[in-house]
Amino acid sequence: MDLLQITAVLISLTALFSFLNHIYLKLPSTIGVMAISIALSLMLLILGSMGYPLLLEQEKTLLEGIDFSTTLLHGMLSFLLFAGALHVDLNRLASLKWVVASLATLGVLLSTIIVAWLIWLVASLLELPLEFIHCLLFGALISPTDPVAVISTLKTLGVPVSLETKIAGESLFNDGVGVVLFLVIFNIAYSSEQMHAAEVAELFITETLGGALFGILAGYIAYRMLKRVDNYQVEIIISLALVMGGYAFAEAWHLSAPIAIVVAGLLIGNHGRQFAMSDKTREHLDTFWELIDEILNAVLFVLLGLEVLLIIPISINTLLLAIIAIPVVLLARFVSVSLPVTALRKWYRFSPGVVKILTWGGLRGGISVALVLSLPADEVRMYLLPITYAVVVFAMLVQGLTLGTVIKRQGLQQS
Repeated sequence: MDLLQITAVLISLTALFSFLNHIYLKLPSTIGVMAISIALSLMLLILGSMGYPLLLEQEKTLLEGIDFSTTLLHGMLSFLLFAGALHVDLNRLASLKWVVASLATLGVLLSTIIVAWLIWLVASLLELPLEFIHCLLFGALISPTDPVAVISTLKTLGVPVSLETKIAGESLFNDGVGVVLFLVIFNIAYSSEQMHAAEVAELFITETLGGALFGILAGYIAYRMLKRVDNYQVEIIISLALVMGGYAFAEAWHLSAPIAIVVAGLLIGNHGRQFAMSDKTREHLDTFWELIDEILNAVLFVLLGLEVLLIIPISINTLLLAIIAIPVVLLARFVSVSLPVTALRKWYRFSPGVVKILTWGGLRGGISVALVLSLPADEVRMYLLPITYAVVVFAMLVQGLTLGTVIKRQGLQQS
């Protein structure tokens, strides 16, 4: 199948699943279309085992034509991050900068180490050939919360503004930190040359800090251009150029492209919106990026549901590891949230049950799957893919659907 055919099939499936979810399931959009996609994949597997393999082969052909990792990390992610950052209040985020920064850095590092250690112990008990460095890779790809999943879920819940800012801000930034951490560990695991601690620290700082500085520069250039025109068509094209060009340049210069786009989106969404746009432009820009966000979100989660075919068949021990990985990741999330929050209580006021909400609201999504699919097609990926998928599916279908209940139980009202 060529690119046009693949795109046509994906958009058609997304439209059909969105319609079915809206009419019958009435679940949050991303969760609903993913659930239907998984159900379709499982139904086709059952039909294939009963001697009707045609549709199953057609779905496999579709998936073989899509490089999920490249499609998300080097395509869709830039648009989704920018759309998410565009509506985050920079003043509120700045007032919570130490909370967000500690969760997005220290929290990710802590979670990565805890997950790696526990998964390594369990894998050893199950006699699975996973080395500690491979478990660190899994910890790095599964520890960051997915901004796409988190923000799309938050839209349906009424939470206090300060808590929403913490959750959304953390998810936007820890994604970039997690990707950089993953790349550092990947280089250590697969490079023939040994990396020293100083080189690792330099690479990490260069990618994250460099990405933030580049995002400020790119966002400022776009802001100055927006300020000089009053034509919403031109201004929307400028925002598109910022997202696509900014992401491409950041990657070419080995900077953290996700962090760059988040910073640029915050600048345009706040100073750009306030000082460089007319009311008409703001309305059209918001509508455009909301539409982009909704379409790409739906397509992404349809893809996630279809990709369930990649993990079948798996061994009993791998299945056990995948099931155990779910509480392991939740425990690591709880510890990595509890420590920064406890340390910062002296200076910040936190909502009731904030640790429980941040733990349960730490959804994993397409970015984790994209990162594990970017690994070489070897034995390590064969083991890490099912456990990654198990955590992501549980996060979306269980945590995503029950987050509202958890929020209510902590005495916080939904709007």
